[in-house]
Amino acid sequence: MRRDILTGFLSMIILTILLGFAYPMLVTGVSQGIFPGKADGSLIKRNGVVVGSALIGQQFYEPVIGTNGKAETVKGVAVIQPDPRYFQTRPSGTGQPYVTGGTADNAAGSAFSNAGPNSVATRADDLANIQTYLKLEQPYDPGLSAATIPVDAVNSSASSVDPDISVANARIQAHRVAAVRHLPLSTVDALVARYTTARSLGFLGEPGVNVLELNLALDRGPGANS
Repeated sequence: MRRDILTGFLSMIILTILLGFAYPMLVTGVSQGIFPGKADGSLIKRNGVVVGSALIGQQFYEPVIGTNGKAETVKGVAVIQPDPRYFQTRPSGTGQPYVTGGTADNAAGSAFSNAGPNSVATRADDLANIQTYLKLEQPYDPGLSAATIPVDAVNSSASSVDPDISVANARIQAHRVAAVRHLPLSTVDALVARYTTARSLGFLGEPGVNVLELNLALDRGPGANS
């Protein structure tokens, strides 16, 4: 009995040292040596300041300004709307977007509504997302209709923090961004192509456009590479 207790105690100590300290330190050391950027969370910096992660989507909004010239609020909360100067990410399934690198960090945004595809709530959300997309994009792309809106502009992702949008979605938004920023459409399309990633391993998933990296490139100026 005593021997069994001692053996169990020693096993716990040894395994704790090996699996609780040695193995994590080894994995951390190897990952930091081989791909430090990914090991640290694929952080993106601007002027030395972390503004987000390539793995986490964030929305680019601006306050709604009322007729009095001041930002509108509802119950003390600022009313916001998509900033037309930037590409917009996918809809959030929770209505609580996760905005990294700022004061609005919200881990609760990483969730899903759990509403099924045939749910009345899902239908209402999809219709609302369609109307929002048309209102934002149709003035700059008159040929756009509900039937031609890419599915990722209507449905939210499972995590609600998807950093990418489809190439088709980005091409549509490029009309608005080019017009608002007074840039040639070809220039914005070239940036979209530059920040489009291919399928994983060449066959998994679909090509995607990282919204944060693309918007940062826009702010740096047309043709920016870094």
